[in-house]
Amino acid sequence: MTTTVNPPTRAGRREWLGLAVLALPTILIGLDMTVLHLAAPMLTADLGPSSSELLWIIDVYGFVVAGLLITMGTVGDRIGRRRLLMIGAAGFAVASLIAAFATSAAMLIGARALLGLAGATLMPSTLSLISNMFRDPRQRQLAIAIWMTNFMVGGIAGPLVGGVLLENFHWGAVFLIGIPPLLLLLVLARPLLPEFRHPGAGRIDLPSVVLSTGAIIAVVYALKETAKDGVHLITLAVLAAGLLAGYTFVRRQLTLAEPLVDLRLFHLPSFSVSLGAQTFGLFVLAATGFLSVQYFQLVLGLSPLKAGLWMMPSAVSGILGTLGGPLIVRRLNAGTAMTLGFLIAVPGLALMAVSGLTTTVVGLVIANFGIQLVLALTYDLVVGSAPPERAGLASGMGETGTELGMALGVAVAGSLVTAVYRSQVTEQTLPAGVSSDARDTLGSAVAVAEQLPGPLARQVLELTRSAYTNGVQVAALVSLGIVVVLAVATATLLRTKQRDTVES
Repeated sequence: MTTTVNPPTRAGRREWLGLAVLALPTILIGLDMTVLHLAAPMLTADLGPSSSELLWIIDVYGFVVAGLLITMGTVGDRIGRRRLLMIGAAGFAVASLIAAFATSAAMLIGARALLGLAGATLMPSTLSLISNMFRDPRQRQLAIAIWMTNFMVGGIAGPLVGGVLLENFHWGAVFLIGIPPLLLLLVLARPLLPEFRHPGAGRIDLPSVVLSTGAIIAVVYALKETAKDGVHLITLAVLAAGLLAGYTFVRRQLTLAEPLVDLRLFHLPSFSVSLGAQTFGLFVLAATGFLSVQYFQLVLGLSPLKAGLWMMPSAVSGILGTLGGPLIVRRLNAGTAMTLGFLIAVPGLALMAVSGLTTTVVGLVIANFGIQLVLALTYDLVVGSAPPERAGLASGMGETGTELGMALGVAVAGSLVTAVYRSQVTEQTLPAGVSSDARDTLGSAVAVAEQLPGPLARQVLELTRSAYTNGVQVAALVSLGIVVVLAVATATLLRTKQRDTVES
C-alpha cells in the first residue's frame, strides 16, 4: 500500500505581513542592546554605579529572560502565543517608562529586571509563531533568516538613533524609543497573526521555574563578585547553591510526568549541538560588542555617536552573514557550513586581540559575519527538530540559549576585564594622592582624572586605559578559544544533512 505525503502548505501574503509584525520586537531587542551599551558611560557618570552594579544593569535583563523563557514558551502553548506576545509588548512598554526615569542604580536594575520579565514573553512567541506560520522548510528557513536580520537592523539603527539621542538628551531617552513599535505591534497583531495554543500543553511546574532561575542568577552573581573582590566564602557558598539548584532542576525534569524541559530533545545532535553553538556564538558576539563600544568611548575617547558609527560596519556584515547562511546550506550540510562560519570568525577575533581602532573594527566585521552565518542555521535546526505542538518549548529553549549566551558574554567578559584592570590598577601603581575610586572602573577613573591637574590626569588615564585595554585583549583571546572549540564540535558532531525529530 502506497502512502501519499502531502507537501507542507506554503505561506501566503498574510503570513509574510505577519512576519513584518513579528520583526518589530526583534528590531527592538537589537536596538535596545546597542543603545544601552552606548549609554553605559553616561549613566555611570549620572547614577554612579559600582562595577558590579553596572554589569547588573547591562545583564539583569538577560538573566531574568533566560530563567523564564522556557516557562513562557510553555505559557504560550497553553494560553495562546499571540495573546502572550501582546501581553509582553504592553508590559515591555510600561517597564521602559520606569527605566527611562530611574533615579538610582538600584531602581534601574529593578526596571531592567521587569523588562526581562516582559521580554521573556516576546521572543519565544515570535519564533514559535514563525514555526507555525511557515511550514514549508525553505520558506521557514528564509523567514527565520529575515527574523534574525532584524536583530542586525536594530543594531544598525541603534548607533545612529542612540548616538543622536545621547548627544542631545538624557540617557533615559534610549529606553523610550522602543515604545512606538510596541504600540504598533499591539494594533497589528490581532488582524495579521494567527493564534495558536497546544491543548495538550502541561501545567507549569513552579519549583522547576524557581530552580532554573535561581541556578542561573546564583552562578553569575558568584562570577561577578569573584571578579570584583576575589574569592570569598560567601561567593563560594552562592556558587555551590547555584550548582546544586541546577543539578536538582535536571534531576526533577527526569522524574516529572510533564517536565518544564523535555530533555529528550538533547538526544538529537541537530538540537543539542545547534543550541550549544547558538549559545556560545552569541556569548562571543555579546562580549566583543559590549567591550568594543566601551573601548571606543573610554580608551579612544570617541563620542557615543562616533562609537556607534564605528560599530555599523560589523552590523552590516552580520546582516550579510545571516542572509548568506540559508544560501550556503543548500550546497553544504549544516555541520560543514557552521564550521566554516566559526573558522571565518577566528582571524577577526585575533585582530581584536591586537587592539587599536582599525584592527578592532575590521576584526568585528569578520567575526560578526562568520558567527551570524552560523546563527542563521542554528535557529532553524533548534525549532525544526521539535514537532509543531512543541514549537513553543523548543523556541523557548532556543531563546533561553540566546539570552543566556548574550548575558553571560557581557558578564564573563566584563568580569575578565575587571579582574585584569584591578590587578594592574592598585594602590602601588596609582600616583600618590589619587582617589581609590579610580580602581573601581575605567569610567570612575576618567571621572577622577577630570578633577586632577593636567600632568597627573594624563598619568592616571595612561595607566587605567592601558589596564582596560589589556583586559579587552584577554577577553578577545578567550573568545577566540571558544570559537575554535565550537568549530571542532560542529565539524565532528554535525556530519549529516538529515534533520532529526522527536516523536510526540
